[in-house]
Amino acid sequence: MALERVLRAAGVRAGHPVVAYDGGDGSVAARVWWLLRWAGHDEVAVLDGGFAAWTSEAREVTAATPAPKPGDIEVRPGAMPVVDADGAATLARTGVLLDARAGARYRGETEPVDPRAGHIPGALNAPSAEHVGADGRWLTAAALATRFQSLGVTADTPIGAYCGSGVTASSVILALEVAGLTDKTTPATLYAGSWSNWSTDPTRPTATGPDAG
Repeated sequence: MALERVLRAAGVRAGHPVVAYDGGDGSVAARVWWLLRWAGHDEVAVLDGGFAAWTSEAREVTAATPAPKPGDIEVRPGAMPVVDADGAATLARTGVLLDARAGARYRGETEPVDPRAGHIPGALNAPSAEHVGADGRWLTAAALATRFQSLGVTADTPIGAYCGSGVTASSVILALEVAGLTDKTTPATLYAGSWSNWSTDPTRPTATGPDAG
């Protein structure tokens, strides 16, 4: 499997923790977190504040490229739930489906990538960029819980998330776990195809405006 080869080349080993970080708002690191969890590797975390937080604390950095010892991870796909468009539509009707995109894209005011603007009917907007504060660090668990609870999320709610292409939705899924509303045994579901998949199917309805629709 290609993913297994890549992870082994990066030195990922069974039982050894992995820390992911990026140079932005943490959404790419969250995608790495989700991918490793999906592959069956539970020992993974995201560095709060990413590379910016690391350098702001004057921690050591290097331009050298490491040569890790080959890992031995065995990818066991499917540890994180994924749905298709039908599954996303069901979640929007029977649970809570969260749209991780910026408000303007959710409302249909702009669409820079996909053929149609708007959102999946019934989905609620939870922009991934709002999971972090002005300092780039994640909000507290309590603040995240309050935010999600205001959207109707409870520990007993079936929850799903999507975005444009399945990347920033991973940040929502991580934030739900940080908030204590999901855990490793009951993670939120990812609509991996996300809006890019939904919007290219002319049979799928589209909602616009600030309301779920």
